[in-house]
Amino acid sequence: MTIKIYIDGDACPVKDETYKVASRYGLQTFVVSNSFMQIPRSPLIARIIVEAGADAADDWIAEQVVAGDVVVTSDIPLAGRVLAKAAHAIAPYGRAFTQDSIGLALAQRSLMEHIRSTGEITGGPPPFSSANRSQFLQALDQAIAREQRRRL
Repeated sequence: MTIKIYIDGDACPVKDETYKVASRYGLQTFVVSNSFMQIPRSPLIARIIVEAGADAADDWIAEQVVAGDVVVTSDIPLAGRVLAKAAHAIAPYGRAFTQDSIGLALAQRSLMEHIRSTGEITGGPPPFSSANRSQFLQALDQAIAREQRRRL
């Protein structure tokens, strides 16, 4: 069974980087979104358009992913679902979610949602940088290489 890569496509800033790494390893990549998205012409890259809905893309990815696959997402609950299936979850800014870190990430997300619900202005994430892009490439490459070694 080969490793597959799933990209939570809506607002993902590292799609091109993911395509390059996937191509280097010869891995099938699925770009999942709620609307049409331009993708490179390649037999290794597939566009999946799901119905509109807050978690439709997340649900599709969570249903398809199997142990050892890689998911690129900044959605923390999706990362938790991916990890529960023994797959890899990597955020676009280079953070590889792990079983040890997902609990804290979910708790922080919940806390920030609660703070925002009270009307507090919390600001957004810092601007995406070239350093984030580099960290992502390193984390993706490491996850794929680690999974390939595990499968030997």
